[in-house]
Amino acid sequence: MNIVQEKQSIQKWIIAFKIKAINIYEYCICDVWNETKSTWIVNLIKTINLSVRSFLDKNLQLKSCALTYSTLLAIVPALALIFAIGRGFGFSKLLQSELFKYLPSQTEALKTALSFVDSYLAQSSQGLFLGIGIVFLLWTLISLMSNVEDAFNHVWGVKKGRSIYRKITDYTVIFIMLPILMVCASGISIFMSAIVESTERLNFLTPVVATILDIAPFVLTWLFFTGTFMLIPYAKVKFKYAFISGILCGTAFQIIQLLFVAGQIYVSKYNAIYGSFAFLPLLLIWLQLTWLICLSGVVLTYSSQNIFQFNFSDNIDEISQRYQDEITIIILAIIIKRFEKAQIPYTKAEISEAYSIPIRLVNSVVDRLCDSGILSTTITKNDTEYAFQPAVDINMITVGYVYRKLRSLGKSNFIPRFSNEFEAALQITNNLTEKAYSLRDCVEVKDIPIELKEIKISHKIIRFNKK
Repeated sequence: MNIVQEKQSIQKWIIAFKIKAINIYEYCICDVWNETKSTWIVNLIKTINLSVRSFLDKNLQLKSCALTYSTLLAIVPALALIFAIGRGFGFSKLLQSELFKYLPSQTEALKTALSFVDSYLAQSSQGLFLGIGIVFLLWTLISLMSNVEDAFNHVWGVKKGRSIYRKITDYTVIFIMLPILMVCASGISIFMSAIVESTERLNFLTPVVATILDIAPFVLTWLFFTGTFMLIPYAKVKFKYAFISGILCGTAFQIIQLLFVAGQIYVSKYNAIYGSFAFLPLLLIWLQLTWLICLSGVVLTYSSQNIFQFNFSDNIDEISQRYQDEITIIILAIIIKRFEKAQIPYTKAEISEAYSIPIRLVNSVVDRLCDSGILSTTITKNDTEYAFQPAVDINMITVGYVYRKLRSLGKSNFIPRFSNEFEAALQITNNLTEKAYSLRDCVEVKDIPIELKEIKISHKIIRFNKK
């Protein structure tokens, strides 16, 4: 009898454990987004949840492949620009040694690329090819950086990137500063080592300096990824989230470097098959993994910064048309009220923060209102985000006017003979719809009672951008 009772208790414990595990799984996957508490455990679950969901997005995998191809295309022009600047300052040899130090796993690839660079620079300094070569070089680099920015903006949900002028100026500064920073980093290391070795009193600092020099590549990699996550997306990225992602991705990058240095030993086995191209498989794998790490860091930064704005995400996917229409009118009324009272217009993030509306809903609603010509964008002083205000006279914007504009969005009348075949039925439904909209014309959106909430506005409007 005792044995039977023990078996029954074990079975009950197993069933209870399964139920508990299923409940935890469902909470971590779905129910956590309906959680309003702000504890570190909830925030961690939300961050991991959103990061995994975003990274498993097939578009992100395809973008890493596209960036690998763009990088291969831009390797020689990028190195040519860097070494052209380096030769101008007289430190091309130092740049070459620094590249081999930073990318020890790609020694063969770098040697081949540098031979192409020498040929490229020799040809580009002669005759007509000088102008064509410079244009092609700049176009290749700007194209690569533009693709990187587009991939980052895709993660951040930003539809509008930098202007052509901003791309040319920002990217040119990056490629000019890169060789200078590399040389400065190397110069500091050499300077510290030389001082310690030349001064007998400082010999006790030798182990400390050696440790610092060993750690320096990790620190520089962390700072590089942090700066990448902050500066490339055309969005406002907070330093603390970018720095955490930079540490994780920089460490992962250094680990992959160590693995690929060890893996180069086995590349020699493929010499009989690939000949002088034996380094290509390893280079492609290295580039692919590097871009995956980088995009993972962008996703992690985005997720950790926006976890609170993604509450009720599963409900948003199944939102009803009625509820979406109600939210649309409320958001529009908020924007019109601020305009009517001559207050600084809100950005999307500020609307979400002030009224606790999920950012995905705000993005969708505001984008539709802009596409329909009801709202226009304004450029903020920091030029990293847009604020929104009415595009037409607010006295014209009735509830019926809004519904008519939104209803006309998108393509229509593209099915052959559809309108002729169902003309009678469509006339009835359109008449009923128009009567409903006519009743709503009696209510102007500016007259809808809305309590404006004040939050800290961190931007100033510098110009009006007509849609």
